[in-house]
Amino acid sequence: MKKTVLMTLILLAGFTFSAFQSSPNHSVEKAIIKWENTSIELGKIEHNKPKQITFKFTNKGELPLVITRVKPSCGCTVASYPKEPIAPGETKEIKATYNASAKGAFNKVVTVYSNTDPEVQILRFTGEVI
Repeated sequence: MKKTVLMTLILLAGFTFSAFQSSPNHSVEKAIIKWENTSIELGKIEHNKPKQITFKFTNKGELPLVITRVKPSCGCTVASYPKEPIAPGETKEIKATYNASAKGAFNKVVTVYSNTDPEVQILRFTGEVI
């Protein structure tokens, strides 16, 4: 009896899961982010003079865009980003400040996590500290 009840529950769960996956009404919708550019060449910048880089974007989707986290690739860069949901059609920006304390060429990345597809976006800035 216990085996029959257990098998019935397993089959019922399987059918329910299968029906949920194939239903178009249960698809997960994502926001759409359109970047002005994802890579910026700064050229030559002055040593020990922090440089601010701005990455502009627009929510091109029909859902609010939510940025959950922004992570610079190293401690030499600090990033700020909008914490509130970004309405469809709205334009905002992510700002990164590079401290420029080490001379030479640099290639830095800022990773953006959001409710878009893909969920991770890579922003890059390059240049040379002189």
